[in-house]
Amino acid sequence: MSRKINHIVDEIIDQYLYADETDRPWIIGFSGGKDSTVLLQLVWKAIEQVKELSGFARPVHVVCNDTMVENPIITNYVNKVLDKIDVAARDQDMPIYVKKTQPRLEDSFWVNLIGRGYPAPNNSFRWCTERLKVRPTSRFILEQLDITGEAIILLGTRSDESATRAKSIKKHAVRGKRITKHPNHQNTFIYAPIKHLTMEEVWYIINTMPSPWGADNEELFQIYADASADDYECPTMVTNKNHSSCGQSRFGCWVCTVVKEDKSMSALIDNGITWLAPLLRYRNEVVEGRNKVGNRMDERRNGQKVEKGKGTYEPHYRAELLKRLLETQREIQETFPELELITNQELVAIQVIWYRDALFKQKVSHIYNSVYHKDFDMKNHDENFRKEEELLKKVCEKEKEFDLIQDHLALIKNKALLTRKRGLREDLERRIEQYINQQD
Repeated sequence: MSRKINHIVDEIIDQYLYADETDRPWIIGFSGGKDSTVLLQLVWKAIEQVKELSGFARPVHVVCNDTMVENPIITNYVNKVLDKIDVAARDQDMPIYVKKTQPRLEDSFWVNLIGRGYPAPNNSFRWCTERLKVRPTSRFILEQLDITGEAIILLGTRSDESATRAKSIKKHAVRGKRITKHPNHQNTFIYAPIKHLTMEEVWYIINTMPSPWGADNEELFQIYADASADDYECPTMVTNKNHSSCGQSRFGCWVCTVVKEDKSMSALIDNGITWLAPLLRYRNEVVEGRNKVGNRMDERRNGQKVEKGKGTYEPHYRAELLKRLLETQREIQETFPELELITNQELVAIQVIWYRDALFKQKVSHIYNSVYHKDFDMKNHDENFRKEEELLKKVCEKEKEFDLIQDHLALIKNKALLTRKRGLREDLERRIEQYINQQD
């Protein structure tokens, strides 16, 4: 095993110094899981030797994407590890730089599910991957390409993971070449140094090689152990008698509805991390409510008519989802007060989208108040606002006219919040048309 590790490290050194004479940056996709951890450890070890040989040839960017709906256990662990990597790289004078990416506000999970009413993702409508994972990382890659012209992405993919992954690696491989062209990005290449490692070899490295940035790999092992529901998924090459079962559990978004059952979350709860139970309960409610006819409209967001109950979520169901999410968040905060499942920015963005969908009576602030018993809508504390409102009521002959003007003001004030904007004129005209139809 030591010979195999040394062979991989030597190969990385050769690729870093000699096989590629350019200064193309390396970009490591780091999730904090077992494979990306082993990849970074071996790259780190290689660069330590490069430092002694001849100095550095290129920067190495450690890019970690936060979907904002990651399993809180993983988020907490990864944030600690990234901080250690950042500090250790500077202390050891390594050309390694940490970068965290996130989806834009208009791409976030809750803005699309609750705001726009997109049905929860499944295999036939998997809108989440592009928005939450691909776009944030792609933006960073494109930034590097603007600076250097080309880049090499290091992946912790392994042929041993699955038949599909093995087929994909073989498909893009070029005989005699370590790096291959990226299928989606021009002037970008892929390098997979650990593609021939087995799962047990990965765990052997984690359990025997000290973390060069000072992390506790035992903590990573324990997370996998707690999330493993299958005793047959365990390593045989271990150095600690307590390493009874670690498994190859996959971690993702805690609200993921693409998989039929979240086995990792269930196993974590069964193994004593019971405060996660409200998250699993909410996730299961989202799955159960996805295809109920009463929860779905008869058209898509673009106005296209579809079969009954096959369109976007009905307004009332979006409001229900938000209320249940906030109730879940409040329950979790009884244990961890600082933990947020949805940000205030997302709440504001959801209200903006509801306005633009002509849902003026459905207020995020009212839903928030009903759960937290707080006043989320700060305009009620603005004395100038109250005076303007009283003056407007006096001028308007009918209450509906007052509501119409208020709704137009809301559209105008919130126009600039999201990056992607439909025309303000169309929004205003839609509200006027709604007002006319109400008069009829």
